Amino acid sequence: MELTDGDGMDKPEDMSSVYEFDPITGNIPATKVEITVSCRNLLDKDTFSKSDPLCVLYTQGVETKQWREFGRTEVIDNTLNPDFVRKYILDYFFEEKQNLRFDLYDVDSKSPDLSKHDFLGQAFCTLGEIVGSPASRLEKSLGGIPGKKCGSIILSAEELSNCRDSATMQFCANKLDKKDFFGKSDPFMVFYRSNEDGTFTICHKTEVVKNTLNPVWQSITIPVRALCNGDYDRTIKVEVYDWDRDGSHDFIGEFTTSYRELARGQSQFNIYEVINSKKKMKKKKYANSGTVTLLSFSVESESTFLDYIKGGTQINFTVAIDFTASNGNPSQSTSLHYMNPYQLNAYAMALRAVGEIIQDYDSDKMFPALGFGAKLPPDGRVSHEFPLNGNIENPYCNGIEGILEAYHQSLKTVQLYGPTNFAPVVNHVARYAAAVQDGSQYFVLLIITDGVISDMAQTKEAIVNGAKLPMSIIIVGVGQAEFDAMVELDGDDIRISSRGKPAERDIVQVCVSEGGGNIKKASLLHSASSFCFCRSGPRFPITMDLRS
Repeated sequence: MELTDGDGMDKPEDMSSVYEFDPITGNIPATKVEITVSCRNLLDKDTFSKSDPLCVLYTQGVETKQWREFGRTEVIDNTLNPDFVRKYILDYFFEEKQNLRFDLYDVDSKSPDLSKHDFLGQAFCTLGEIVGSPASRLEKSLGGIPGKKCGSIILSAEELSNCRDSATMQFCANKLDKKDFFGKSDPFMVFYRSNEDGTFTICHKTEVVKNTLNPVWQSITIPVRALCNGDYDRTIKVEVYDWDRDGSHDFIGEFTTSYRELARGQSQFNIYEVINSKKKMKKKKYANSGTVTLLSFSVESESTFLDYIKGGTQINFTVAIDFTASNGNPSQSTSLHYMNPYQLNAYAMALRAVGEIIQDYDSDKMFPALGFGAKLPPDGRVSHEFPLNGNIENPYCNGIEGILEAYHQSLKTVQLYGPTNFAPVVNHVARYAAAVQDGSQYFVLLIITDGVISDMAQTKEAIVNGAKLPMSIIIVGVGQAEFDAMVELDGDDIRISSRGKPAERDIVQVCVSEGGGNIKKASLLHSASSFCFCRSGPRFPITMDLRS
């Protein structure tokens, strides 16, 4: 979603609910609350610097009591006192006990596998505890490491308004203070929303503009609910810093404004003096530490997934299954394709977990189902785009059960082979998406795979081309292989590019299943949770919020 810090552990901001919502049996939440996380005095796990903390939120199922990962914050480098930008947005059911668990990690690599990072501690609470605390602010000690003081976690909750507007702004600055000894400053800005109790909550950071006292920052887009929670007169504080590599950023100064003031656009009212109060107290002739000017301001109302469905947009779901030899002989129980008569294999479980949700938004319930990486009868030709039902002219299967039946039949007729090529199936769906660009249809491709991609360059090119089209891709990794390379396709941190051309938007979500091939709906829905839209050109969803 909208807030990232450019670290490899970043995930799209989670805009989803704690529980899967069943429109028939599900409860209507009392409200949505936004949880902000800060920590103080974390354990220091790094030898030559401070820890690089990440917070992971788990929710507990009401009936199953199983803990499920709900979302992750960004990683903040080199600090024991992080104030995380990324929020958790939860449905609050006041009549239910909603158990939460917050785990802290020191991140040591780009791997999404938490076992590869140092555990810093954890805290348990309920959502009601946070909401019911004075000023909806709960501080708890972190535990989980015997004999160690792990510091504390501070959790703040604020009820969100129903505001759908997003504000796009661009700023520049003039004559900022010089903070670097051998050069100019490397300025960036941090935006804070004021809370009802007088405190401030971070809501956005700009990029760093290197070696200048007169920066022009890129346009930023912030949801109005994050900026002021729908209160146009609420104070917005903006701090200006000089970026330092070691994380000890130098404070240049600050100014305050409000959404109502910003909405005036470029004018004399939106030129702000950047004030450093310490300098002002020490120097009688101190005027300011520079000025910040609003260059442009615009507002756009965001639509939700359900708005598009109600407006007649048809969702077209396509499945592509990995038939490469690395899955193992289907007749052996160790194979990921093994057909156990008593339980679903890894591929079938992943397909059902995703498909049973998406199929509710596909009106005809007829899904193209493809395979890749197999030798086909009768001549042993290798194919990376073959219909599971054997019908090239009509590869459609009736519902998820129809796909499973065609998948089972394919295992009896094709020979697992290789390599693991994604580009053909991506291009297959892209051809259909290219034919319908009026907003009436949207295409979702689910790729289920067990291994490392063989055609990474071609796949990146296919994704970059597909980013201009009304399509999204969900990649689910099953089995025990390393999926770090596959995560590169998930453009949450760094937008992927091909031949020097970046993708216009992030259309890929990667979800690695848990041990035994078991994939949880909550994990998958988290990876496909944000429903965003292009800022220019045809307005296509980037990824779908299947729990709207």
